[in-house]
Amino acid sequence: MKVTVVGAGAVGASCAEYIAIKNFASEVVLLDIKEGYAEGKAMDLMQTASLNSFDTKIMGSTNDYSKTVHSDICVITSGIPRKPGMTREELIGINAGIVKTVSSSLIKHSPNTIIIVVSNPMDTMTYLVHKTTGLPKNRIIGMGGALDSARFKYRLAEALGAPISDVDGMVIGGHSDKGMVPLTRLATRNSVPVSEFISEKRLAQVLQDTKVGGATLTGLLGTSAWYAPGAAVSGLVQAIACNQLKIYPCSTLLSGEYGLNDLCIGVPVVLGKNGIEKIVEIALNETEEAHLKISAEGVSKTNSLLEI
Repeated sequence: MKVTVVGAGAVGASCAEYIAIKNFASEVVLLDIKEGYAEGKAMDLMQTASLNSFDTKIMGSTNDYSKTVHSDICVITSGIPRKPGMTREELIGINAGIVKTVSSSLIKHSPNTIIIVVSNPMDTMTYLVHKTTGLPKNRIIGMGGALDSARFKYRLAEALGAPISDVDGMVIGGHSDKGMVPLTRLATRNSVPVSEFISEKRLAQVLQDTKVGGATLTGLLGTSAWYAPGAAVSGLVQAIACNQLKIYPCSTLLSGEYGLNDLCIGVPVVLGKNGIEKIVEIALNETEEAHLKISAEGVSKTNSLLEI
């Protein structure tokens, strides 16, 4: 199993590290445009192999896509990260050009690959890959919902005073502060609705804290987060590589599901060896449907800024 990660910055390097530590891939290629940067990150990571007990080979390359040939899964993290005060949508002009070039270069060397998009604005960048590559829809996946759901579960566990292994919850919708839809009604602690343990007011606070999770970290760090995004990507990659058939909320191209068409947005999907094996349609109440519709309108508005 060969995995390529394009972009050796904080998110890309964390992604490569988590994939290697899980020890399911034979090779990870880390690629970047900055001379020597990916090579240095790869060497540093390889020097942890004996300490972290993994046999995955990590190699770095400066913009040489021939090194990515026959990759089973490719992850695109390339692009400029958010700075404090920036929205994900403000990144569209620069990152669209980067993602378009990267995706076409990857497919040239690995035409059967599955692509996972991390670059922001993530839903729109996932849509761009659909529109410019011609890959089947099941082989193009946007990462956002997996990360947002992890942040949701962190906030739920915090509010409950519970171990996070007790908690389950999901975020659908667009990967943006205004667009994401945390499904508080369906969140549970060991199969018991969380509303049995915490007040409606506290649950509303969890929802709000989840929606600004990325912006909160950007404000504290001065740039985008990297540990949780890297871990989220590694979870998706492993689910595909090991044919785990796990359900994750991911940005995928919808063709009538949830009443939406011709846009990529976060909904639950089953991930396996073919990428997206199935889109799971769950029953939403009127409020959740309304929020998802508003989120979709926001994603469509951002998509309209693309020059395809």
